[in-house]
Amino acid sequence: MTVWWLLVAVFAVSWVLTFILRRYALIKSLMDIPNARSSHSVPTPRGGGVAIVVAFLLALPVLAGMKMLSPAALYGLFGAGLLVAVIGFADDHKHIAARWRLLGHFIVAAWALFWLNGLPSVELFGINIDLGWFGNVLALVYLVWMLNLYNFMDGIDGLASAEAISVCLGMCLVYWLSGNLELIWAPLILTAAVAGFLCWNFPPARIFMGDAGSGFLGIILAILALSSAAYGANLLWSWLIMLGVFIVDATLTLVIRALKGERLHQAHNQHAYQQAARRYESHLFISGWVVCINVAWLMPMAILAGLGILPGAVALVISYALLIIVATKVKI
Repeated sequence: MTVWWLLVAVFAVSWVLTFILRRYALIKSLMDIPNARSSHSVPTPRGGGVAIVVAFLLALPVLAGMKMLSPAALYGLFGAGLLVAVIGFADDHKHIAARWRLLGHFIVAAWALFWLNGLPSVELFGINIDLGWFGNVLALVYLVWMLNLYNFMDGIDGLASAEAISVCLGMCLVYWLSGNLELIWAPLILTAAVAGFLCWNFPPARIFMGDAGSGFLGIILAILALSSAAYGANLLWSWLIMLGVFIVDATLTLVIRALKGERLHQAHNQHAYQQAARRYESHLFISGWVVCINVAWLMPMAILAGLGILPGAVALVISYALLIIVATKVKI
């Protein structure tokens, strides 16, 4: 099997499995019922993200067998992704206390860091810096935060899927231009898995991703970002730039809520994308704008950082500055 046929197979498995999961959710009444904090108004089946999990994880050993994925990356991605999906699936069906979910998330992050051999050197203004144990602590927090923020940002039809696809394809372009062709295949496989699900999640969504899928995407994207630093310290900056919309919106919202003294673990609808969706009354419009921002603004900045034309830290600050301005204006 060539890698291109593998991509087609992953898309097909994801599409078919999402269809089956939707039928299962309808039969078992596994529905997301709208409430005051919801961005949707119609009860909708949930748990479709399991299709992404299964399609992607099944493809990883095949990719490794084709020598397109290292054994360490295989074990790190497979183990972390599977455990996150199990935790999310259990939470989708029967609520798990936040402290136990968080403990599980830190175990997942530690597993991933073990196979990544910790945080590689970080490029800062042309100098590679080894942060040692402090860097590993930062990486651990980063993995857990990415896992959770992706769940927070999965609140309107198609957004989480469109983000994953546009970010992965953007990074594939960065890899191609920077000569790191061996890194392209895992993001492409993830793109195919998400695309199969998106056919059913495209606005208006016929099924939602659920915690199993959103948490899975968050941890997989975070691991792919950290692992890229071993091939080029500036590539990590490119990933952080491409993920900027989700990172800025989720982090800015968390900071604002903390300053207001609100309970951070309590569900809410204060994210910029949620407020924008209410203002424009269109999930498709907002998800489309996020893709446009990724392609027109973040991708060029990620390329400049990835190729070393612009220092990664500088490119990130410039990229995030505009995102912060936009998010702040939406929230006013």
